[in-house]
Amino acid sequence: MLTGLDLLMNGPSAAVRQRLRTSRIGVLTHSASRDRQGRDLLRVLEELGTEPELAFAPEHGLHGVEQAETPVPSDGATGADAEGRPRRALSLYGTTKDSLTPKREDLEGLDVLVIDLADVGARYYTYVWTALIAARAAAAAGVHTLVLERPNPISGDPASVEGAPQGEGFLSFVGLEPVPIRHALTLAELIALFLERDGKPLGPDGALSVLRAQGWERYRTAAAWGRPFFPPSPNMPRLETALVYPGACLLEGTNLSEGRGTTLPFQVLGAPFLDGSKLADALSDAGTPGALVHPVSFRPTFDKHAEAVCHGVMLHVTDSHLFRPVATYLRLIALARAQAPDEFAFETRTYEFESERRAFDLLIGSTAVRHAIEAGATPDEVVDQACPVDAAWQSTVAEAPERVARASA
Repeated sequence: MLTGLDLLMNGPSAAVRQRLRTSRIGVLTHSASRDRQGRDLLRVLEELGTEPELAFAPEHGLHGVEQAETPVPSDGATGADAEGRPRRALSLYGTTKDSLTPKREDLEGLDVLVIDLADVGARYYTYVWTALIAARAAAAAGVHTLVLERPNPISGDPASVEGAPQGEGFLSFVGLEPVPIRHALTLAELIALFLERDGKPLGPDGALSVLRAQGWERYRTAAAWGRPFFPPSPNMPRLETALVYPGACLLEGTNLSEGRGTTLPFQVLGAPFLDGSKLADALSDAGTPGALVHPVSFRPTFDKHAEAVCHGVMLHVTDSHLFRPVATYLRLIALARAQAPDEFAFETRTYEFESERRAFDLLIGSTAVRHAIEAGATPDEVVDQACPVDAAWQSTVAEAPERVARASA
């Protein structure tokens, strides 16, 4: 499998290379965007003989070191990347919602914005929305966007789609457009979809072009790629984390620890008030296709329940084709609440710049699922509420390769 960045150095991409060498370019990238030889986008562009005017950085920063929801400062002038090269770096994740959008004056003078970000296939993972906001801002400023495609590491199988699209009033930075939780598209496919819906022309002469990945077997995960999994954020250390994330991220909307502050984020979950053995037995009885679950105790070093011993469960994905993360973690949440109804709670804090809606509701896309859990609905009833099959979106996934072909660089 070859990503867009891999292909940037190859002969068939001569027209793209020439365009970049003769253009004033900006980049939106981070340290996980590497080619087969481990070189990041900035290094590859340097070897191509082009120097970006500036680098935009998403949540977690250019070097991927900041924790979730931590504002990333812009150095405002010239900083240095992880390999010591001087760069002008501007953050697209600051202290306000306005910070998510590139300023027009930063885009002025650019000809091309190159986007290369490693996504993990869940609608709450913010990189895709940073990319969409940036591409829309670039189009408004008359700047062409080039996306270097990376496959979806948890597969692009239409049958894997999970989670209903958000309802009206529930769009946010963890889902700027209504899409299923596990969407089965690449970041490039999503950007092409929404720019085309915006009425923007696709292709080298339009608003967006895509240097497509080659050799991606859509029904397989990153385990088949024959290359390392570069962590795209501090709590996404390996592929198995990405496989559970579409469900496990829902824990951010509760007072259960999702394992931040441990070496197994999103695979372990719990709280001081839970009985891990009873929870593991209850989940096993409810069914965990494609996953093994067992009780565990852990002590987070930061975030929820920091320094307290938490009891809960750990999940191991044994069959990625059978495993349904959203359904599995919704069952876990429902069972945890049923076990400790007085101690369990849904978070009410400001979440991803939103204070009017609860974090769980923004993540799941409605209030109905939370209300069902609070009313004592069974795990299966909760899943049925949250995970209806979206036949229209499965068609969108099936049409995605053709759409990206229209945008081909």
